Amino acid sequence: MQTAATPGGVSDDPDPAVDPNVGLTDDEAARRAAAGQGNAYRAETSRSAWSIIRANVFTPFNGIVFACFGVLFVIGRWQDALFGFAAVGNALIGSLQEFRAKAALDKLALLNASTARVRRGGAEVEIAPGDIVLGDILVLRAGDQLAADARVVRSRGLQIDESMLTGEADAVDKHPGDEALSGSIVVGGDGDAQVIRVGADAYANAFAGEAKRFSLVGSELRDSINRVLGWVGWAIGPVGLLVLNAQMQVLGGWRYAWRSGVWVDAVTATIASITAMIPLGLVLMTSIAFAVGAARLASRQVLVNELPAVEGLARVDVICLDKTGTLTEGDIVYGDAFVLAQAPGWQRTLGWYGTAPDANATARTFAAPFGDEPPRRAALTIPFSSARKWSAVSFDDAPGTWVLGAPEMVFGARAGDEADPLGAAVIERASSGRRTLVLGFSAHSLTEQSADAEELPAGLLAVAVLTFREKVRGDAAQTLEYFREQGVGIRIISGDNPRTVAAIAREVGVDVADGFDARTLPEDDEALADVLEEHTVFGRVTPDQKKRMVIALQSRGHTVAMTGDGVNDALAIKTADMGIAMNSGSAATKAVARIVLLDGKFSHLPDVVAEGRQVIANIERVSMLFLTKTVYATLLAVLFGLLVLEFPFLPRQLSITDGLTIGIPAFFLALMPNAQRYIPGFLRRSLSFAIPAGIVVAATLTTYTLLTRSQGIVIDEVRTGATIILAVVGIWILGVLARPLNRYKGAVVGAMFVALVVIFTVPLSRAFFLLVDPGPVTAVAVTVACLVAVCLVELVRLVQRRYVARTLVDASEHASVPHPRTVARPVPVTIAVVLVYLGGLASAMFGVLFLLSRYDVASDLVLTVSLVGAGIILFGLLSVAAAAGLSRASGLSRLFVTLVGAVLIVLQGWTLVLAREWSWWATAQIVLYLLVLAALWAPRARGFFRPVLHAG
Repeated sequence: MQTAATPGGVSDDPDPAVDPNVGLTDDEAARRAAAGQGNAYRAETSRSAWSIIRANVFTPFNGIVFACFGVLFVIGRWQDALFGFAAVGNALIGSLQEFRAKAALDKLALLNASTARVRRGGAEVEIAPGDIVLGDILVLRAGDQLAADARVVRSRGLQIDESMLTGEADAVDKHPGDEALSGSIVVGGDGDAQVIRVGADAYANAFAGEAKRFSLVGSELRDSINRVLGWVGWAIGPVGLLVLNAQMQVLGGWRYAWRSGVWVDAVTATIASITAMIPLGLVLMTSIAFAVGAARLASRQVLVNELPAVEGLARVDVICLDKTGTLTEGDIVYGDAFVLAQAPGWQRTLGWYGTAPDANATARTFAAPFGDEPPRRAALTIPFSSARKWSAVSFDDAPGTWVLGAPEMVFGARAGDEADPLGAAVIERASSGRRTLVLGFSAHSLTEQSADAEELPAGLLAVAVLTFREKVRGDAAQTLEYFREQGVGIRIISGDNPRTVAAIAREVGVDVADGFDARTLPEDDEALADVLEEHTVFGRVTPDQKKRMVIALQSRGHTVAMTGDGVNDALAIKTADMGIAMNSGSAATKAVARIVLLDGKFSHLPDVVAEGRQVIANIERVSMLFLTKTVYATLLAVLFGLLVLEFPFLPRQLSITDGLTIGIPAFFLALMPNAQRYIPGFLRRSLSFAIPAGIVVAATLTTYTLLTRSQGIVIDEVRTGATIILAVVGIWILGVLARPLNRYKGAVVGAMFVALVVIFTVPLSRAFFLLVDPGPVTAVAVTVACLVAVCLVELVRLVQRRYVARTLVDASEHASVPHPRTVARPVPVTIAVVLVYLGGLASAMFGVLFLLSRYDVASDLVLTVSLVGAGIILFGLLSVAAAAGLSRASGLSRLFVTLVGAVLIVLQGWTLVLAREWSWWATAQIVLYLLVLAALWAPRARGFFRPVLHAG
């Protein structure tokens, strides 16, 4: 048999050698499959493994870090290369993240048909889609999904929904000679079509490739971090050269440094300054937080196709909900029939509709109540069309035509007129949330001409109004109430009758009188956006209108989520900022969604919001740690380069402060519970603390270095003192950003402080990190520097919190979110807060002095003095944190201060008893703490403090 097929699986024209009534023989099909003209298709992966590794490993910053890492190994300073492990960890996390997304995307397929119906050797057979070959004759019926591109050779009212593929909102009538694209669905009529494109050439597989094409979901966190990395990237080159020149000059000049070999020290110091500028840990923490959030959601049956989508729903301020399958379970059940006029045979007609081979889901519900009626034989039919929303049939056994369809599409204005019996019946039933169809009868039978023209017969009589029920999801009302409380706008959109949609909306708690008929939506985008701002519920919405609605809302600055399960929702889901699909939905819809609810429970969405808020709020907190380090590291590099000073740190010494004051605690803080509401402006708020705090740290360390070098202090003592300053101030910044402290955060801060003390105390670690006795002059300079820096950091945080509070109030007003409860702070409480603040700062500075005295005591007392000094510093830090909590009405902080105050009063009283002599100092402390306790528990303070269990 000669064929017109071309090799490779493409033939734009039907194969004239194939008889549509017979189809291919099995032998010919086998030959074509062997010739590479089969439909078997192995989808290309969304991203190759190499491209993922290249994107996560071979980045400019990893290049800088690994180059520095390699240089230090080459010159024998492997001890200073610890920072390289952070870059390795970041590359691994990023790669694993994208490999996980790749695995999920590779499983997606637009074609979901389990079998295909073809004509082989004159008989209809069902085969796997992959067994289709070029030239096969597809036998198409309602509900079928085309598994390959084909050209129609016979059509009988054939209508195909191509909305997922072409954006065409309405089903398309197909006539002989028209193309039918793979992935589209037959929604009416029947016909035959000859396959013209298979495999990778088929439209659906090409579309699936587009859907799988890697694209990142919008993420403010990721975009902000990338912006910071870009800024740092521009600065690294010139700053690195500036520092290198300064280090060479300090060591005697370029020529001497190179000849004597001390250039190794200069290179090591330069690498220390460069690597400190890069916030690699922030990228790592963000990736870990996303991954952990996605894992938690997966345990709750929520699949996150892209990890940044964990953040996405927390930023959403408008959520658009499809009614069927989202608010309702999607299954349609026949309700009842309200008879308006007597017309013999209406029950038999509904029985024919229910048992017809091409019956759609709604028509099939007639099979149970009317399927036992005597069968009828159709003479002529007009198949159902989603564009017309009605179908018609004439029978051989009696004259006349029966029409079944949407009331307003069949009877026009009558269906909405309460004075008309038909309109009254339709309005009453639609208002109760039931879907309605009308069965009409005309004495005029269909003719070939009227059937081809798809014209309604004249003289239609409304016979019965038919109702259908949809079961509302049990979790819908509670979930929508949650979104309303969070200030998230809700839009319910559906293709059903607006009154029906409004009734379902009222059932789930949406206060709405009626739905907006989408057939009257304006074509102008600005006018459409105005309508969407004013109305909540929309009916008779087409797939293209859903997409336009999402775009219109986005044009008004909204971050939009779209939920749905049908193919007709896919366009809007793809366009929305956050697409959410039900697992019961079409494969195409799940392919373009960012989040899939695996068990179909709408109630999981608050869990997604909570995880997103936790990620955003915690990353914002830890970003201040990392960005503060980036700021002071950059400033130190510039200042020491301009002043031609030897850099006061070795890379290994910076690893101490990076790990224990930033990296390790950031890991715990990034994963702890946090329900803070999302407010835009993450980077601006983070930099409002990081920049001034970084300036404080850089100025402190520069001033300290200038003073100590002017006193002739050797470089090892200077570096040890600088490391102590950075450690103490770094742990203080950690404590400031962790406020309000609870048991979890208090344990993290305390553990990091103890770990720092151990590193500074154990001989082995002191030798590895080159920590020496700083001496008395350096000890005094360290103490003064710590005191000044800590006070300035507290001032920065105070100003920054007021700035952030103003921005949050402005954002809340813009989003119409209720303001949190505010109560004026009583004057006695304000006095108590000030006293506790001063006492905490004094304790911390005394602890620093006590800790530094360890270098002057006997070796067997070093550990004891170190632990006591660390304990005093930690006590001061916790006292200041408690004072901050008191100012924010924390009942937990009041309890902490009360217990500490009571213990101190008892201890001072006990010293008076043991000494048996009067001490004004002890008495003053007793009186001071009694005043503090009296102020905190005064009657006026009762309404100010929150209960202990609700303290933040």
